[in-house]
Amino acid sequence: MTHALTYVIVALLMLQALWRAPAALRGRTRERSLWGTLTAMSLAWLLRTDPGRQLVERVGVHDLATLLKHVLVIAAMTALLRYVTAIDAAALRSGAPAGRRIRVTAAAHRHIIAISAVTSAVMAAVFLLGLRRTAEPTAPEFLDRHTGEPAVALYMGLFYLFSGSLIALCAYQWGSKAREARGPALRGGLWMMTAGMVLGALYAAIRLVYSVLAGLHPVSAGHAAAQEAFTEVVLDCCFLLWGTGVVLPVTQAAGNRYRTLRKTVKLHRMWRDLALAAPDLVAVPPSRLLPGSRAAVPLNTARDVLSRTMTPEFRLGRYITEIRDAILELRRRAPEGLYARALAMAGREGGPGREEQEGQQGRLDAGEGREGRDVHGTEARAQALWIRAALTAAGGPAGPPAEFPAGRGQSLADEGAWLLRIAAAYAEVTHYEVVTLLAEESQPA
Repeated sequence: MTHALTYVIVALLMLQALWRAPAALRGRTRERSLWGTLTAMSLAWLLRTDPGRQLVERVGVHDLATLLKHVLVIAAMTALLRYVTAIDAAALRSGAPAGRRIRVTAAAHRHIIAISAVTSAVMAAVFLLGLRRTAEPTAPEFLDRHTGEPAVALYMGLFYLFSGSLIALCAYQWGSKAREARGPALRGGLWMMTAGMVLGALYAAIRLVYSVLAGLHPVSAGHAAAQEAFTEVVLDCCFLLWGTGVVLPVTQAAGNRYRTLRKTVKLHRMWRDLALAAPDLVAVPPSRLLPGSRAAVPLNTARDVLSRTMTPEFRLGRYITEIRDAILELRRRAPEGLYARALAMAGREGGPGREEQEGQQGRLDAGEGREGRDVHGTEARAQALWIRAALTAAGGPAGPPAEFPAGRGQSLADEGAWLLRIAAAYAEVTHYEVVTLLAEESQPA
């Protein structure tokens, strides 16, 4: 009976293969090679299960599932080496020096296709011509069914020598990269993949020695069972570590993408209002399904934020840039002295309390005092009031730019953090406050 952990590993590999299929279809070598590795490995592990073996052996060729499993593993290891080589090639294109690790991988890559093809062909020939076709079908394992046959020593020796060598090479490559990796998720994933490959190399070495001994002389049932139980645990741990290590760096990317989407959603309402007021300044206009319907607001937001026309990071940068461009245009139509009145209103109403309730996106440095926080909270509230009021009063002809503070920060990230504070305050501004602020236009600031 198949161990339950085998099904867990099959599911882990298949889910990753399905998830990475769209990237493989785009045709990039690195993503395509990793997808090929995961797909071949998942099929090989599927042939370790009882349903997988039974499905293949309906053909009528005894032990065909074992041969296919081994050929799939060879194909997976070949694709894995090509994946590692593609990563190194990308590093070389970015200007990284060609160190010993990269030279070793490149040398192996030049001959790996020919070596894997020859190994698979020789194993198939030995399987068809050298192994007894009348082996005892009730024996639990492939080696148990062919123990005492010199041909099985050649067959399994070729397989474990090939796979063990590539596994050891991958362990060396990922261990070297783990020491240089930035970010805890990437570093942790590489170390887990390295640990998995070390266990894989240990498994291949033990199985290589045992296969040669079993092929030259029959092994007792007790020794065979002990070896099988130990190597099964080592192999399960190898693939659990490697499979989890492949996923771990993706969690960091997924977390970064989630935070980017969250910031984009927070900026969306203010960006949308400004984009509708200055449509010539935005690259992609906001969605306008069912205009005027409150029920369509979440749908329009989702269409704008989740559109696949650009990456989330690029979309966030575009929102920040277009908000600032629209504000510059809005200054030409805003009433004179509006910002001074908005700043006075924000000071009277206690803007920083509102900011703190929104979680203080774009927090100030830890050493800043209460007075500094109050000043910046009031300024964010004042700018939000100015934007809402200027949008309401922007129907007149263009004139000289009205007073409004310049952007904050020397980078897009700093500017984005400040706009997030303004957007949080913008969402709280009421229509009554806008009317009140515009009604003060005839009064001294």
